[in-house]
Amino acid sequence: MSEQTPETDGARRAREALEDSGIDHRILVSTERASSLAEAAAQRGIEPRDIVKSLVVRRGSGDYVFVLVPGDREISWPKLRTHLGVNRLSMPPAEKAREATGYERGTITPFGSTTAWPVVLDSTAAGRTISLGAGAHGTSVTLEADDLVRVLDAEVVDVTDPAQPGASAPPRRP
Repeated sequence: MSEQTPETDGARRAREALEDSGIDHRILVSTERASSLAEAAAQRGIEPRDIVKSLVVRRGSGDYVFVLVPGDREISWPKLRTHLGVNRLSMPPAEKAREATGYERGTITPFGSTTAWPVVLDSTAAGRTISLGAGAHGTSVTLEADDLVRVLDAEVVDVTDPAQPGASAPPRRP
């Protein structure tokens, strides 16, 4: 890390978890804040579908799961509920997501989370090189999805649908 961009606690935790995992990865720190998925993909030199959003979903009181969703897709709440065997899921408020993971919204990653919640990777991301957040704004990691599945013991399941045009955030009330 350069002296101009000190490493945040979140970025340090994510980096250390990635290093400890032993998987090949590349961390990228951008000084430019992306204003769209397309811009973020261009900064990383990848396709928008290869940026994977790390979403923390509440499935019960004090019980969460990471759902990893390709950039061109959105959670299918019926598919996710069926897979998890629950009738109700929700997106926690920002403070609850931070309490559950140690990361603020926009920086959440399963790597270095303060609690190792289960991970679900959408099946459309399997077998590809993907990029996801790495614990700080402007910090991302590129790695093989199959390595992520192996080291995080992630389930690979069809839990998404193509994103609707203009959709930029997951719905609040699943």
